[in-house]
Amino acid sequence: MGRVLIIGAGGVGTVVAHKVEQNAGVFTDIMIASRTKSKCDDIVKSIGNPAIKTAQVDADNVNELVALFHEFKPEIVINVALPYQDLTIMEACLQAGVNYLDTANYEPKDEAHFEYSWQWAYHDRFKEAGLTAILGCGFDPGVSGIYTAYAAKHYFDEIHDLDIVDCNAGDHHKAFATNFNPEINIREITQKGRYYENGKWVETGSLEIHQPITYPNIGPKESYLLYHEELESLVKHFPTIKRARFWMTFGQEYLTHLRVIQNIGMARIDEIDYNGQKIVPIQFLKAVLPNPQDLGENYTGETSIGCRIRGIKDGKERTYYVYNNCSHEAAYKETGMQGVSYTTGVPAMIGALMYFNGEWKRPGVNNVEEFDPDPFMEQLNKQGLPWHEVFDSDLEV
Repeated sequence: MGRVLIIGAGGVGTVVAHKVEQNAGVFTDIMIASRTKSKCDDIVKSIGNPAIKTAQVDADNVNELVALFHEFKPEIVINVALPYQDLTIMEACLQAGVNYLDTANYEPKDEAHFEYSWQWAYHDRFKEAGLTAILGCGFDPGVSGIYTAYAAKHYFDEIHDLDIVDCNAGDHHKAFATNFNPEINIREITQKGRYYENGKWVETGSLEIHQPITYPNIGPKESYLLYHEELESLVKHFPTIKRARFWMTFGQEYLTHLRVIQNIGMARIDEIDYNGQKIVPIQFLKAVLPNPQDLGENYTGETSIGCRIRGIKDGKERTYYVYNNCSHEAAYKETGMQGVSYTTGVPAMIGALMYFNGEWKRPGVNNVEEFDPDPFMEQLNKQGLPWHEVFDSDLEV
């Protein structure tokens, strides 16, 4: 019995639910839970399978989560709620004896700070309980780590340079919108940049370093260096890496809006007093911006995300580029969501499938690159995110 509980009913949760239902031979019992049950019910209606159960739960409340876990008895929880809620959900999994999977690392609500230490600290408790926790099983983090593990397993004796490149060349026809939760998105990209080089972390200004990078089927796009959480785990698990960086594309109109948002204080994450009420400016901004779940219908173009790797094989230098391009239109046609939600939700489902198939079972807290990448890579081709390889070409970065 593959009993799975999905926590989160946003764009990614919608994709996860669709893909889980498509693999009913593995996932025999499904529940979707969120703070707002009606959102879960809407997902079930869009899928058209009334056997999928829904529930209301506050993912900030360990006791509520434990009660729900005891009631439904899932074997694994797919956490696609907010990153602030990772630790409460992990704690509830330990108390209820449930395995765990997420797509983004924990960050405190009152500080835009990204590191795995909080979740890695749970390793011994999960191991002693005989429970598997799979961290960062979206695309980046997620597939980016699996691509790296696949390259290390098959094509390199040593990886020296790793550049993760993330391009969204889509057009949602809005003046300004974020492709996933605006609060999380804006917190992430307005922080200082950081990359790894020769055993040290090098800090840069926010979006200070940028250059054009050519993406398959898209062409050259200005790409900006920023810090992304998988860099921390990848340099730990592949210690031959000498330099690791993360690049993401942004259009000029987006950056102009972002600069204004910062300059007028709307990106603040601390509380302010407004007419006697405490509000957080970025949370108010989230309420007035377009909902990422509603972008898919008119979204055109595609994403392109991959890893560009340089290293040594049999004493000779070689380069390797592995990537996926995802059509926003095709993602919407299949799941009702745009490509950014799709590229995160599909890998989350595959990670849970790997667990149920027995291929990714290891008590403790594990990042995706610690598991065998081969069966996951096979499933990417089957589940809608086919990958492509380029050998010994100019990596540009």
